[in-house]
Amino acid sequence: MTSKPSQSTGCMVQDYLNDSAGASLILEWTVMTRWCDERFNFQATFLQCLAKHVPNIYSAEMDPLLEKQEEMVQAAILYPLECYLFGEDPDIFLEKLQQSGTPQLCGKVFKGGETTYSCRDCAVDPTCVLCMDCFQNSIHKNHRYKMRSSTGGGFCDCGDTEAWKAGPLCTKHEPGASGSAKENSECQLNEEIMEHSRRVFPSVIKYIVDMLIWEEEKELPPELTIREKVDSYYCVLFNDEHHSYDHVIYSLQRALGCELGEAQLHTTAIDKEGRRAVKAGHYASCQEAKEEIKRHSENVSQRPLHVEVLHADVMAHQKFALRLGSWLNKLMSYSSDFRQIFCQICLKEEAGSEKPCFISKLMLWDAKLHKGARKVLHELIFSSFFMEMEYKKLFAVEFVKYYKALQKEYISDDHDRVLSVTALSVQMFTVPTLARHLIEEQNVITTITETLLEVLPEYLDKNDKFNFQGYSQDKLNRVYAVIYDLRYVLVSKPTLWTDHLRERFLEGFVSFLRILTCMQGMEEIKRQIGQHIEVDPDWEAAIAIQMQLKNILLMFQEWCACDEELLLKAYSECHKAVMRCSTNGRSREKTVFHLCGHTLESRPYRVSADPVSIHLPLSRTLAGLHVRLSKTGTISRLHEFVSPEEFQVELLVEYPLRCLVLVAQVAAEMWRRNGLSLISQVFYYQDVKCREEMYDKDIIMLQIGASLMDPNQFLLLILQRYELADAFKKIKPTKDQDLIKQCNVLIEEMLQILIYVVGERYVPGVSNVTKEDVIMREIIHLLCIEPMAHSAITKSLPENENNETGLENVIDKVATFKKPGVSGHGVYELKDECLKEFNMFFYHYTKTQHSKAEHTQKKRRKQENRDEALPPPLPPDFSPAFSNVVRILNCDVMMHILRTVLQRAVELETHLWTEAMIQMVLHLLSLGLLEEKQQLQKCPEEEVTFDFYHKATRMGSSALNAVNVLMLLEKLKRVPQLEAQKDTVNWILQMFDTVKRLREKSSLTTVAATSGSEATKGDESTQDKEKAERKRKAEAARLHRQKIMAQMSALQRNFIETHKLLYENTLEAPGKEDAIMEEESMSSAIDYSKIALGPKRGPPVAEKEVLTCILCQEEQEVKLESAAMVLSACVQKSTALTQNRSRILELSGDTLDPLFMRPDLPCGTHTGSCGHVMHAACWQKYFEAMQLNFRQRLHVEQIFDLENGEYLCPLCKSLCNTVIPIVPLQAQKINSEDAEAVAQILSLARWLEIIIVRISGYSVKNAKGEKQNLPAFANKGVENSALEFHSILSFGVQSSAKYSSSIKEMLILFATTIYRVGLKVAPNEADYRIPMMTWSTCAFTIQCIENLLETEGKPLFGSLQNRQHSGLKALVQFAAAQRTTSPQVLIQKHLIRLLGVLLPNFKVEDTPSLLEVDMFHVLVGVVLSFPSLYWEDAVDLQPSSISSAYNHLYLFHLTTLAHITQIVVSSATESPTARSSDNSEEARSAQSFCREVCQYTSGCFSQDIPGWLVWDCVKKGIMPYLRCAALFFHYLLGVSPPEELLQVSEEGQFKALCSYLSLPTNLFLLFQEYWDTVNPLLQRWCADPVVLSCLKGKSIAIRYPRKRNSLIELPEDYSCLLNQASQFRCPRSSDDEQKHPVLCLFCGAMLCSQNTCCQELVNGEELGACTSHALQCGAGVCMFLKIRKCKVVLIEGKTRGCFYPAPYLDEYGETDPGLKRGNPLHLCRERYRKLHLLWQQHCIIEEIARSQETNQTFFGFNWQLL
Repeated sequence: MTSKPSQSTGCMVQDYLNDSAGASLILEWTVMTRWCDERFNFQATFLQCLAKHVPNIYSAEMDPLLEKQEEMVQAAILYPLECYLFGEDPDIFLEKLQQSGTPQLCGKVFKGGETTYSCRDCAVDPTCVLCMDCFQNSIHKNHRYKMRSSTGGGFCDCGDTEAWKAGPLCTKHEPGASGSAKENSECQLNEEIMEHSRRVFPSVIKYIVDMLIWEEEKELPPELTIREKVDSYYCVLFNDEHHSYDHVIYSLQRALGCELGEAQLHTTAIDKEGRRAVKAGHYASCQEAKEEIKRHSENVSQRPLHVEVLHADVMAHQKFALRLGSWLNKLMSYSSDFRQIFCQICLKEEAGSEKPCFISKLMLWDAKLHKGARKVLHELIFSSFFMEMEYKKLFAVEFVKYYKALQKEYISDDHDRVLSVTALSVQMFTVPTLARHLIEEQNVITTITETLLEVLPEYLDKNDKFNFQGYSQDKLNRVYAVIYDLRYVLVSKPTLWTDHLRERFLEGFVSFLRILTCMQGMEEIKRQIGQHIEVDPDWEAAIAIQMQLKNILLMFQEWCACDEELLLKAYSECHKAVMRCSTNGRSREKTVFHLCGHTLESRPYRVSADPVSIHLPLSRTLAGLHVRLSKTGTISRLHEFVSPEEFQVELLVEYPLRCLVLVAQVAAEMWRRNGLSLISQVFYYQDVKCREEMYDKDIIMLQIGASLMDPNQFLLLILQRYELADAFKKIKPTKDQDLIKQCNVLIEEMLQILIYVVGERYVPGVSNVTKEDVIMREIIHLLCIEPMAHSAITKSLPENENNETGLENVIDKVATFKKPGVSGHGVYELKDECLKEFNMFFYHYTKTQHSKAEHTQKKRRKQENRDEALPPPLPPDFSPAFSNVVRILNCDVMMHILRTVLQRAVELETHLWTEAMIQMVLHLLSLGLLEEKQQLQKCPEEEVTFDFYHKATRMGSSALNAVNVLMLLEKLKRVPQLEAQKDTVNWILQMFDTVKRLREKSSLTTVAATSGSEATKGDESTQDKEKAERKRKAEAARLHRQKIMAQMSALQRNFIETHKLLYENTLEAPGKEDAIMEEESMSSAIDYSKIALGPKRGPPVAEKEVLTCILCQEEQEVKLESAAMVLSACVQKSTALTQNRSRILELSGDTLDPLFMRPDLPCGTHTGSCGHVMHAACWQKYFEAMQLNFRQRLHVEQIFDLENGEYLCPLCKSLCNTVIPIVPLQAQKINSEDAEAVAQILSLARWLEIIIVRISGYSVKNAKGEKQNLPAFANKGVENSALEFHSILSFGVQSSAKYSSSIKEMLILFATTIYRVGLKVAPNEADYRIPMMTWSTCAFTIQCIENLLETEGKPLFGSLQNRQHSGLKALVQFAAAQRTTSPQVLIQKHLIRLLGVLLPNFKVEDTPSLLEVDMFHVLVGVVLSFPSLYWEDAVDLQPSSISSAYNHLYLFHLTTLAHITQIVVSSATESPTARSSDNSEEARSAQSFCREVCQYTSGCFSQDIPGWLVWDCVKKGIMPYLRCAALFFHYLLGVSPPEELLQVSEEGQFKALCSYLSLPTNLFLLFQEYWDTVNPLLQRWCADPVVLSCLKGKSIAIRYPRKRNSLIELPEDYSCLLNQASQFRCPRSSDDEQKHPVLCLFCGAMLCSQNTCCQELVNGEELGACTSHALQCGAGVCMFLKIRKCKVVLIEGKTRGCFYPAPYLDEYGETDPGLKRGNPLHLCRERYRKLHLLWQQHCIIEEIARSQETNQTFFGFNWQLL
């Protein structure tokens, strides 16, 4: 714990000394400042001081006042100590030291989760990393780098010249940068301070070491015991990794009887610090608590918790020892001299004593220390030894000296690796010079390998082979740490070899061979016959160790290859080890096998009957060394180290061959009774993770055998081990179909291995190829399967010791990159010129990949109108050591094998051959012919000994019916089952001709030329015929396809015609935007004016609406009297349009009045639909069936909440929670003559009069004669109002629409859902707020759609998706119809309140000001509620079409006038920008209007604002309102919009909107037209206190147009976000532990996720930071970016969420969830826009539901605590 940063140490001490409690320390302080006097024994005085003060300072361990403790420590001990040490005020001295420079090494120690960076171009190995600050200030920022999350414990390598090939220093640590360390005079400590340090440090260090390794629980060392012992103890509970949080909490509650909160506090502290005092008291009570805790913890776990009873003084001194450690740690950072003195003291051994030095004592005690102590110790090592290279070397020597003991302690410990001192090995072993020193001087390789052998003896069987049956995974994970150390030591190959280094390395290698000897042949298995194996044996451990050793094996081989002498000696040692392992089981007598005149003598062995092992690391290491001998040319000296008699190549080949036979027999299903463990082992044997040191090396070992053995003997051995000797002798096989099938598969597998032995030459040493060639070939064959993403290619390539595949160096040579779209990822496509390198029998293909690649390549050749032959590419020449391998192609046994297979196919013995077998035989023939052709082209014929052609054309025997291979091939062309191989056979026959001509080539050039040309002509004529035949077949196939497609097309058209309405209403192509208004916008056919409001209103588009139910597939016309049809829909709260995210939202709407929407649109209710139609009855049955299904499957967690009416749409599986009833549009035509007649009478003033009188009449009736407040401009008195009460009816009425009971039921259901979801209350069909919520969701949904169209730059009409069009149409018609299901008196009350905003006469106390409401919500409310004024007691009436036209017109005009005033008052107040004066009509009208407003606001509104500016503000500000109004009236009335609204044009759009909505284009003319009527309204609007307050600047009003919301701006480079996250500090947590920062993409808030510190209690529930933030920021729906995981999190409510790809891509167009690949990431604007649309389209809930349906693992995630 550190002191408060705002207060200096001196001030703190002074405060403390002034305190009465600290006054007694003044004398002690004086004594301590005299320590410099030689007469004083510093150590004794120091310990005396500690003995006196430490127990007092740390007396309250159960409930410590940390700040008070720190003040006392500083005042009583540290401040006096520093004064003595520095000889002046510590603050001043340390400030001077800090300013004098910073060390060259950064040395920042990483915490868990912190981001680290490694440069792939410059780092010596992947362990060399930079911290965020150093990376940002280094040259590596512009290189290829990797980002990783640290597991904690490492440190920044900036400044370490051995860690980087270039750019070892960032600009912050460069010499001279910001006054940094060129060790100048200021940086050097003076001799006095150094002398004091040499006196102080030994005592301090000895005290720390003594107290940390102190084992006595009750007593202290005598020198620290100066007072009488008191009976004060603590029961201390220690951390372990065996008990979970819940176990510890449970044990504490039961044992101590404490509350849950207290137990949680204890557990959190124990997990963080490693120990905690859970009870204080007398010894007996603490001992009792200890026993209770142990007893209760044993009940829930196999072992008890670690509990100790410590004396209070012991606890105090141990705690202070850690505080002193932190103090030393701080000192180390100031000066190199301090570090050196500290290191010297720590490494000093007592003269004549065998006891370890201080630092070794602490290291050896590390496993017994608790977590907090370990952290302090490790930080001390980092800040001292690792910052000084000389002492780092000495520390490493000490570390290696005790390496075995430390690793054994770690393996038996249960703490994480990051908390162990053994984790520091990486900091030393990866430094090249240090690693060399440790190998030469400390024999570290031998030490590590011996440690491995010593920690694994329990897994050795009686034959000294490892057997990991019943292994402990935790222990093996710890053993892997030792293996990693070996890898670290070998990571940098030496450039210069000394004899001593060579000797030590060889010693280490021989020691390592002992480990491999224990693995050679381990876990042997025997084929299970008869009964299936009962329990699968453990196989994972052996394979896992093989994976861990893979790169180490390769590194050992590379090290050996660096030096010729070393390579030969290592080979010799490895050969001896293999021979020792191969001598076992050689006692059997040899058997003799004859075939084709050749004989093989071998010891009997059958893979199918005898034990066999897949683990042969010794043999494979020897194969690797052999290849390197070949590559370096050193193989010529091999006989000096291994004599030919000792070599015994047959024995070397034996075990790898057995392994390959095992794989073949597994493929033939001969081992299926051995269970899944064997199948898994075979999978990994050939998998990319293991194959380099398993499968590949076995192939190489066979190639070594083929190169050194007689080819016939080699093939006889192969046949015998594959158990195929009988199959190729003329012995008649069995009729058992299973055995025949097994035999066929074995022949296929054997032929495949022969192809690999002869054809697979892309290994440096086997042929003259480079590593780049090998990688290019791998990539070519991967891309021959299909185009692949960068990550997919990387996963398919083996990694080297630096975790690199070499992909980037060669990929551009063989492939082109195709960028991704808005989804998916970028892919690489193979270049055409590389296709010729395709080898169908590439040895790293799985069977699936082989089939896929073959199909892809044949399809490609067919499209190019070429033959389908896929012959092998020309392989590179074998290197001299392997040149004899090709001899097996033309030996007698090979010819016999080839002839036998071909003959069986020709003779149609269908059960004895397969097409795959023939393919392989043809491939081997191709290889033989290519080899012979290549040799003939390079050398004269007489020098070519490879005679494949002669052997193939020679008769197999002297029998009359004997045939040669060539004859068999000719017959093969006529086998109907092999039609697919015909092109390959033709290619081989042509190759025979080519080789024949090369063999028969005459010395006469002319003859050669002639014969060549004739041959060419012959070839051409044959090819022409075949090409013509193929063309004819292709044409016939094309015509056949065309005919079928025509038939299908006709059927499809017929189907679409039959189900036309189904397609129109239910099907929607993803991403397609249908021009759904096309028919309505055909203006050429319609000649009426397109006006929606007023007497000139155009007629609606009359169309009969026939829809198809997606459940029962029955059609129905939508009518008022018919059964209801419904649209599936989802109602949700939304903050997508909010202008004020800081506003606190009401979480419960019990008391909320939703009639008026605030102008900042804080939270609305959005209704969306997927557009799919159902009968209401069908939907109810579907929903009931789902409920029943849910009740029957209670154990299954559902994606949706049936209790809240949620379900998945039956067709598209969108999440829905209600249905919208489809109400038909009631077409109303206006009689033009009647309209003109009414126009003469019904002015706005008259209309208002009638409305006021009508409302007043209702009020009189309802209030029973109570006097009403009438507007000033009503000409008639109250006494005459009864005469005019019915005047409203005189302009036309009609009876209200009569809805069927089914539609009414659905109207009520949907309205109740809106009310329930929008207000978060229980459903109540009778609540007065239901109509309000209906109008509100209608208005808000329209505003959201208008906002979306504007954001996307789409026209207002004609661009909505089908689902949006259907949903909006249904919603508006529903909102109009819903009024009929509520009491009309209630609707009237709401209407009067709404009109109160527009007509101040109706104002009541709670009527908001003009500036406090959203005018579009008011418009929708008044228009939809206005028909309630036509209600009469006796009869249910509604306005006629003419009445409606005028009502709509005047209501809209009135609202528009109010909105213009709203805009002018709130937005037209900006100071004008420089612009020439505009004297247009609009500007003059605006100026005139401003004068009036200025007058009515008593001058608060400035009349100096130019008219053009006011007009500009009004025109821009009113556009969203007009666009929303156009959408509303279009869907309410059905009048087609003008053409201009079907396209994007700002100026044309404004005019079209004005025309459509019956407005003058100069909107201020509206005021002039109605001036007499509006003037008194304007006066009252302007005189409102809220308006005046806003104009005076006392309050802020929303400006128009409102800003369009978008997701926050993200940085281009992802590392900037990581930088932000690294600087994030949790506001509620004081510790420095790394958190999980997440970024809200709505508002930009950085939150602390998944941490108890930021959980909040909301309505009695514990919610995580994200969930509680989402409730306020997004009304429960929100979008976060998990910065350290590079994932977007979508959440909805408290229980649902999903992960979504982040919008950051690497250069290969791929996302990187979890930063697993670590490539640099950059923002993809298109993907971020897609996220923005997901939010604005209100599809987040839908996306979550879809994700949860496809990925059930989300159910395990506790979204509530996110």
